[in-house]
Amino acid sequence: MKVGVPKETKNHEYRVGLTPASIQELVTAGHEVFVEAGAGLGAGFSDEEYVRVGAVIIENASELFATSDMIVKVKEPSPKERAMLRSDQVLFTYLHLAPDRPQTADLVESGAVCIAYETVTSPSGALPLLAPMSEVAGRLAPQVGATALQKAQGGRGVLLGGVPGVLPAKVVILGGGVSGSHAATIALGMGADVTVLDRSSDALKRLEARFEGRLKTLHATRATIEDQVQQSDLVIGAVLVPGATAPRLVTRAMLGTMQKGSVLVDISIDQGGCFETSKPTTHDDPTYVLGGIVHYCVANMPGAVARTSTLALNNATLPFVLALATKGWRRACFEDRHLMAGLNVVRNQVTCEPVAHAQNLKFVPAERLVA
Repeated sequence: MKVGVPKETKNHEYRVGLTPASIQELVTAGHEVFVEAGAGLGAGFSDEEYVRVGAVIIENASELFATSDMIVKVKEPSPKERAMLRSDQVLFTYLHLAPDRPQTADLVESGAVCIAYETVTSPSGALPLLAPMSEVAGRLAPQVGATALQKAQGGRGVLLGGVPGVLPAKVVILGGGVSGSHAATIALGMGADVTVLDRSSDALKRLEARFEGRLKTLHATRATIEDQVQQSDLVIGAVLVPGATAPRLVTRAMLGTMQKGSVLVDISIDQGGCFETSKPTTHDDPTYVLGGIVHYCVANMPGAVARTSTLALNNATLPFVLALATKGWRRACFEDRHLMAGLNVVRNQVTCEPVAHAQNLKFVPAERLVA
């Protein structure tokens, strides 16, 4: 198969779909790999490194898309990239379609086979291709939150860990999954007073056992969320409904109860955000102030640490890329129902039920198209 790796186009997105090591595996398996010039530079991989492992460098994205049978990316394709997709071409990347009607419409019209990293599952029911970036985003969240709390950034002027004789900042994390637990790890390490809210009693028990009582846990109800948000210096939104739009847990009215200069960090922004007042921001302009509250809603947080993120992502995606390239998308999905769960759009049909539900579109089970 001819596999193409374009240069990412999102603001300050330095990750790349495949590392030289991953490409070497594909070339050894008999596949051809094309890399857009400069695609790996942001993650520290030169064109020469790609050439040494057998990749062919292509100067522009249009030629790369025209040449490739499968496109492997990191972030969702831009409108320009979506216009270059063709029928039966495979697109393998993060899509986050539920809150993005224009992208869904373009992918449906393209006739391409679009597989989303974030809905591929594992035998345990986990999301193995989302987990690495959730880990990175979770670990970044307290860092960016601590920066936003600085007075010069519009924050309250509170040090996350406090100092002797002065209380640390109160950090509230909504969601005790992968992102939330990693956010808790870093926030605790920085000396903050950390409380995690989740609706799952099992998740809260796992957190209690993992952190040996060093953090507080609460069952997430509207009342507990309202109470904790009011007391917080930093709220980290880390909720996820696989493939679906994130639930809005913090309302505009709740902002009025918070102390001015408090900070919201919305890790869920790729799926629409879990704060009513969230809107996507960029690494160029990461925050805005609304109602006196600083909002950080960067839609590609892991792009800030591109090398770490790229290596972590490739560790997870490479087996699936190899399967798709070697077997073709239909056989690979037929033999692996967990990869089949990643099918979001197939030949003009929406095959991810949460996406179809969010956008009032017809849902066609992927099994029908694979079989």
